[in-house]
This record gives sequence, C-alpha cells and structure tokens, in this order.
Amino acid sequence: MASILVVDDEVGIRELLSEILSEEGHTVRLAENATAAREERARDRPDLVLLDIWMPDTDGISLLKEWAAGGALNMPVVMMSGHATIDTAVEATRIGAMDFLEKPIALQKLLGTVKRALRSGEGRAESRVTLATLGRSSVIVESRKRLAQLAAVGAPLLLRGEPGTLPEIYARELQRPNTPFVTATQGLVEAPQDLLARAAGGILFVEDIAALSKAQQRSLAFVVARADRSQVRIVSFCSVDPRKLVEERGLEPDLLARLSELVLHLPALREFADAIPEIAPVLLAYLVESRFCPSRFFSTAALNVLRGFDWPRNLDELQQVVKSAALAALDEEIGVADVERVLLRPAPAGLGVSLELPLREAREAFERAYFEHHLARDGSISRLAERSGLERTHLYRKLKALGINVGRKEE
Repeated sequence: MASILVVDDEVGIRELLSEILSEEGHTVRLAENATAAREERARDRPDLVLLDIWMPDTDGISLLKEWAAGGALNMPVVMMSGHATIDTAVEATRIGAMDFLEKPIALQKLLGTVKRALRSGEGRAESRVTLATLGRSSVIVESRKRLAQLAAVGAPLLLRGEPGTLPEIYARELQRPNTPFVTATQGLVEAPQDLLARAAGGILFVEDIAALSKAQQRSLAFVVARADRSQVRIVSFCSVDPRKLVEERGLEPDLLARLSELVLHLPALREFADAIPEIAPVLLAYLVESRFCPSRFFSTAALNVLRGFDWPRNLDELQQVVKSAALAALDEEIGVADVERVLLRPAPAGLGVSLELPLREAREAFERAYFEHHLARDGSISRLAERSGLERTHLYRKLKALGINVGRKEE
C-alpha cells in the first residue's frame, strides 16, 4: 500500500489518523511540526502528505510554498484545518495542494480523499509544475497577480502565448478548491455532451484552439453555449494570432469572441531567463525524487549556459533538456558538456538531400535525416513518436526500414 506522512501538532489527531490509515493497510509516518516534516520528507518521498495548516513553528501554507519552490512538491498534499478561511484554501490549491479537509474529519470523507489523492499520484514521472516552481521573477509575480484578479471573474479567458509556454499551469491558478479541472481536447472528439457534467462548477481547459479540427470547433461551440448553466468556466489557449484562425482556418468569429471575453498574455521563457538557474534545479529535483533518474545536480557553469540559451520552445523545451541531461550525464554533476550535448541548436542550412534524386529516394533521405536529428537530440522514442505523429510500432518499423538501429529499449 501507500506511504503516508501525517503532519499535525495535535498528538490526538496524529494517533487517530495513524490508526485509521494503518487499518487500511498504509504505512504511516508522523511529524509533529514543520521541522519534523522536513526531515521525514528529506528521508524519503511519501506517496501522500496530510498537512495541518496551523502549527507552532512554521504554518502548513509556508511549508507547502517551501516544498514547491525547492522542487519537493512531487507528491499529492491534502491540507487540514479546523478554522481555515476560503482564501487560505484557495491559496493552498494554487500553490499545489490537491485537496482540503476540514476538522473534525469524517471517516468516509478522509478515506475518500486519501483514495483520490493516491490515485492522482500514481505513475507520475514528475510532479506537476506550478507557477510557484517558476521562481520569483517580476514577470511571474505579475502574472500571478493578474490571475488572482481574474480568478474572481467567471467569464471565458483566452491565454495567448508562444508554443511551449505551458498554459495549463496558468489555467490551474484559477481553479478553486475541491472543484474539477477538465482538459477538453479529447472530450471534444468523443463526447462533448459529457464535458459539461464532468467540469460542472470548475474549469474546462482547451489546450490550443489553433489545433482544433472543424468537428472539434463545432463541439466547442456547443459546450460554450451551455457553459453558464453548468457554472463551467472556459479557459483556452492560442499559440497564434487568433485573427488568422478566422481568416485562414475558418474559425467562427462568434466562437472566438466568446472565448476571448478576457485575454491574458503568457510570458516567453526568455522574458524571465534570469530565473532559469532557480527553475532548472527544481525541475531536476522532481526527476530525482520521483526516481526518474539517479541523484543529479547542475554545475554553476551549466546553469549559466541554460540561462543564455534562446529557448524557442520555451518551458516545454527546458523541461525536455533537463530530462535529457539528467539521463545522459555520466556523473552526478551535470556539467557544461552534458547540457551542450542535449540543447537544440539551430538546424544547418541544408539537410544534404539532393533535389535531383527521384521523389521516393529524396523522401527516404529526408525522413532518415529527420529521425536521426531528433533521436540525436534527446534519444527518446516516446518523444519522437509524439513529435512525428506516428504510433510507436509503426515508428519502429519505419526506423528499421530506413536502416536506423535504435533497439527495443525504453527511454
């Protein structure tokens, strides 16, 4: 079963929760204050933390912020309190808490919340990145302030930014405690009528309206027209000028107008590049704590290289570079050479494919160069399958036909 850390300054509550959860088959560790909780967390990552808000040394919200800023918030955390305000619960959720339990805690409420929290943490290779992960740069602080203002408004919000800016972490800042957050894209294909029921009272997030098919656009219009009745807030993202979607891709102007009642610009990574020496170690700590890779740390010189890179694919690219460097480095310290090896540099002017070749041979030469380029960059079959849009079995056959030997091993 799971390893659960209970953090509460009241001995009676600690013992009661320990008894209940132990009877359910879980391993329970106890901490009476934030200092003890830090020690337990440093010793081994638990599968779940039940964290009291009011404690004598450091309060639970401050400890949650500390874990989020230091890359230690890669497990679900449920906050507990007998006299917390709504504002406190909202703040905890924005920082990264998964749920909130009000004392005295009913047995069925406790067991149900623990079950959901543990399910949410199953199979995670890394913790969900939050805006708290992105440091204290003025750009991120301003974004969080604007989102806090917009959280009180129920109107649809359009997030605009470059590809790779991770719009979902901004959208999740708007989520209220104990309310759903539903990603719409797949549901728009399969069952748009179910999306409103699943997202009732919460947020329906559309990952990128520029990537929606005509059928998905029609389904989204259906959902948007009925969102108010279900108290669903629509938050969407667009990676291109929305006007081009109307002019070139046939997006209905009325749908765009409805989605963009409120608009917020998301900063590119280069706008807060000075924070990369803070962000990259946090991302790396997630990977180490989740056992995605052995113990690793960045050298100061390597962090300076990351800070000076242009990051055309923004935070998504930074995450991938950190992953690749963590796996490919031969030593515990990730140095300049390790970082340089996995950074995506500008492509050469030509791919060396002769335009005089027959079409079939030219296509094969291009495909070979394409696959070899991306494999050399990050060595990930999963990433290559996602990027190329090919199912993995088909991708393996394609690579074999092109004479590219990658073996049948997982990344």
